[in-house]
Amino acid sequence: TEIASDGLKGRVFEVSLADLQNDEVAFRKFKLITEDVQGKNCLTNFHGMDLTRDKMCSMVKKWQTMIEAHVDVKTTDGYLLRLFCVGFTKKRNNQIRKTSYAQHQQVRQIRKKMMEIMTREVQTNDLKEVVNKL
Repeated sequence: TEIASDGLKGRVFEVSLADLQNDEVAFRKFKLITEDVQGKNCLTNFHGMDLTRDKMCSMVKKWQTMIEAHVDVKTTDGYLLRLFCVGFTKKRNNQIRKTSYAQHQQVRQIRKKMMEIMTREVQTNDLKEVVNKL
């Protein structure tokens, strides 16, 4: 025979941050993995974060450069996180030209800086502090 609580252990739940905090902004989705079951309560741990598809699609626009970066970093409490970051170029206030593209070398420098910042922010904190920053 199987115990019902064993079926819940290891299960991943995906919840909107708005559902957790009674908020209006609902584009952040958190994945929580069940580690233990106590009565009717599931004890969960952070398993991932994502943005909704409509939010990602609304950020991507024409006439700008999209810069993506990813990095694997270990937190101070030993969790290994794979972080993805997306950045966009932006039009300057006094710019007349309709496009704001970055040159390849600029993209590489920006991506390098993004990776440095992500690594620095995660390596000096534990998982709880990293999730709070998200």
